[in-house]
Amino acid sequence: MGALLYGAPAPDLIAPPHGAVQLSPLIPGSTDIAALGDGAAENAVVLAPPGTLERDFVLAHALRALKPGAPLTAFAPKDKGGARLKKTLEAFGCQVTADARKHHRFCHTVRPAEPRGLAEAIAAGAPRIAPALGLWSQPGVFSWDRPDPGSARLLEALPALHGAGADLGCGIGLLARGVLASPKVTALTCADLDGRAIACAEHNLDDPRVTLVWADLRRPLEGLADLDFVVMNPPFHDGGTEDKALGVAFIGAASRMLGKRGVCWLVANRHLPYEAALASAFATVTVHGDAGGYKIFEARK
Repeated sequence: MGALLYGAPAPDLIAPPHGAVQLSPLIPGSTDIAALGDGAAENAVVLAPPGTLERDFVLAHALRALKPGAPLTAFAPKDKGGARLKKTLEAFGCQVTADARKHHRFCHTVRPAEPRGLAEAIAAGAPRIAPALGLWSQPGVFSWDRPDPGSARLLEALPALHGAGADLGCGIGLLARGVLASPKVTALTCADLDGRAIACAEHNLDDPRVTLVWADLRRPLEGLADLDFVVMNPPFHDGGTEDKALGVAFIGAASRMLGKRGVCWLVANRHLPYEAALASAFATVTVHGDAGGYKIFEARK
């Protein structure tokens, strides 16, 4: 194996290694970092994630996969984990040089002959049952260790659905489990950008009616049409920055997937301005709740 790349750095930050294997779970089709062989890669570039457990898991796997003496460059925005990168790598036994530019911190090192603490960091960031959820989850996945309050509110408002539907931005399957409680649901496509969430949902949604799809829902999802319903708690952050266009894209995707009498149930943070997008994509829009910082919408074709 040659080079490794985790994440999608901006072109003006760093030049990715030529022909690098992409490892980010947020880029559909990427290679699972946990499936890499030991000590085989020639070099690695890592756009480190912000969460501590997730970041340490990724860096430990990158070091595990590199040949002894092979170079590793890890970087992140200073306010999203970059300030802690040097200390993390040093704890693994690395000798680190660091520099800063364009609000990012860059750390340069090589894989030591005998790194320290890799197994512990990998175990701490690995998939497992989250006690507060009773479901398979993994650090880095949305609301990985606690019930998301928006999804919980949508579940409270949902009627028993029927027919074929989709859960857009399904995460680990919390909403989908509630939907599947209705015996009148005949099929449910669950799609998410995060490959880790899809892998966890495989455990949590052991139901023949379910189809799981790792996909970026800002792009057309082939094969879904004339659905009876869509449920969703759309994301509104991209790379840690609030992006209201994400929810608007999800609304458009739902409208295209639904049949003439289809219904979309959506929960959104109260400050997000989705009313205009819903009104342009659907014939009727009803607000079923506006409390606790969340709005529940029922939108019909």
